[in-house]
Amino acid sequence: MKRIATQMATVALMLNLGVAGIYAQQGPVKMTVSGTNVPSPSLNLAPNTITDEVNFGGTGTLGPFTYRELHADSLSPQSSSACVGGTGLYIPTLAGAGVFRFQDGSLLTIGLTAGALCIDLTAGVAHFTATYKITGGTGHFKRASGTLTLTSAVAPVEFDASGNPVFLTNAGEFHGEISGVSIGEDGQNPRQ
Repeated sequence: MKRIATQMATVALMLNLGVAGIYAQQGPVKMTVSGTNVPSPSLNLAPNTITDEVNFGGTGTLGPFTYRELHADSLSPQSSSACVGGTGLYIPTLAGAGVFRFQDGSLLTIGLTAGALCIDLTAGVAHFTATYKITGGTGHFKRASGTLTLTSAVAPVEFDASGNPVFLTNAGEFHGEISGVSIGEDGQNPRQ
């Protein structure tokens, strides 16, 4: 009887440690993305900004996904030594959030903490850099936390009648750290 009690206690301890390990997934994330940017003048995330809608497809450490983001760029471009040797335009990104949707239906949500677009007027391309805080999700990501950085190149495809870009390509990479990713009941880990 004592031996059965000891074995049951051992099994209970192993189960508890196993469940704790399910959420102990932590590590680096790298995801390649490409898609489009489109200004959405009917949306207003912050005063004196233009809201852009970003739509990506991609794959990486966490598997294939789609991504949608809304962010607000300042309407007041500035010169900055950080952009193309001081000759480009610097446009701060002031607010935003995004949602990754993975093949199993799990969602990962992020919120913008800082960002900016540096436009090289000579080359006709812009470089976007933004940092995000992981704010949660569903499925494998309901306990997710961490930070991600996006670096991408943005180029115009179509212009409006006033010469403003209204449809742009956007391609780059998210990288960062994530923790709290679970292994599902089906035993699959989205990091494989």
